[in-house]
Formats: sequence, C-alpha cells, structure tokens
Amino acid sequence: MDRWLAAAVVLALAPIITAAEEKAPDLKLDSETAKFSYALGQEIGQSLKNLPTPLDTAIMFRAIEDVLKDAKPQLTADEARQVKMNVFQKMQQERERKNKEDGAKNLKAGEDFLAKNKGKKGVITTPSGLQYEILKQGDGASPKATDTVKVHYAGKLLDGTEFDSSYGRGQPTTFPCNRVIAGWTEALQLMKVGGKYRLYIPAKLAYGERGAGPKIGPNSTLIFDVELLGIETPADAPATPAAK
Repeated sequence: MDRWLAAAVVLALAPIITAAEEKAPDLKLDSETAKFSYALGQEIGQSLKNLPTPLDTAIMFRAIEDVLKDAKPQLTADEARQVKMNVFQKMQQERERKNKEDGAKNLKAGEDFLAKNKGKKGVITTPSGLQYEILKQGDGASPKATDTVKVHYAGKLLDGTEFDSSYGRGQPTTFPCNRVIAGWTEALQLMKVGGKYRLYIPAKLAYGERGAGPKIGPNSTLIFDVELLGIETPADAPATPAAK
C-alpha cells in the first residue's frame, strides 16, 4: 500500500479507534486536502465494512503506524502473507458453502413454483421447461435465433424483487436472440412483433448455478415481462450485443 493511501487509512480509522475513549471532534472539511482525505477515507471504510470477516481495527491502526514510522513489524512478510492466505481461503470456502446452500434452496423454491404455476390458466409449458403466458398477441413476424430484436422488458425474482427493467431506464434494448439466456432465445422465437409475453424461466434456462450480479442468486427461477417491439435489420444491429 502506498504511503499516501496508508495515511488516508489512518485518517479513516482514527475516529473508530478513539471513539471508545472520547467523542471525535467535528470535522472541518475546509480545504481540498481535508475533503480528499475524507473522500478517500469513505471509500476505504466502505471496503472494510463489506469485508466478510471480523477486523480488529485497533491492531490494524497500530500496523499502519508501524509502517509509517518505519518501526519493526510484528509479523514477517512470509507470516503476513500466510495468514492472509489462510483467511482468504476460509472466506472462499464460506462463499462456496453459502452459494451451495442458497442454490439448493432456490432450486427447490423454483421447482415448487413452476409445478404449481404449470396448472394456472393460460400458462403454456414447452418441452424444455420454459413457461409463458401471452399477455398480448402480436401480429408481426417472428424472429429467428440469429436475428437482432428490440424489446422492452422487466425481470423479477419469485419474491417480486425487480432486478432489471428497460422500462425503468426509459428506453428499449436491442440484442441478438442467440446472445442471451436460453429461456429468452426460445421465447423470443415464439413471439410475434407487437406481442407481450410473461416468461417463467427455470434456472437451467437462465443463469444456473452461477447466478448473476448481486440480486440473482444461484439456481434462481426468473420471471420476465417481455414486449417484442421489432426485428432489426443487419445494418441496425448493435456493435456490442447483449451478453449471456
């Protein structure tokens, strides 16, 4: 860690260390240096806050002081490297354990939901396991897997949490049918331009065990409302298609 960054960490942690002894004085951010120091401290503090392992901030503060003062370190470089490796390995094992536990829970919830939803009036189930409802039947052409389409959509988890929405962004999105999750590729080819479907996509046709981003956990069943606005000509196709 650079000395200026270490110094910023000291500034960020100092109020935490002294809080038990006395109330930290009000800050006066009346210079660029003060504001920069505080801004950097916020960033570092946020990183420390999200670290999934307990920290002894007093000891961390002491280690930073030792480095800044060129004092003899309490751990050798090899000892420090080894202890960090041990902790990181434990963190990785805990993440894997939790992902496996969440994945099993999400898979069971999805299977139960789809089994019940299958009997709902208007729901159609394809051989792949994809389920959909026709909210509005289109009257245009149907895209092929290699076509690029323009759509509006909103995606939700089974508990109703919305994780993505072109409606929310205020503009439709464009991508090749075969460059998205399998459930979308299949469903889009069933639709006609002008139509709107509600898709119920099992995990195996969505993001599977890996999940996606902070909101879509492993083995999540997803629900999408999709409106097919048009089929783009090759000249209109985007340079960077939507990724799977």
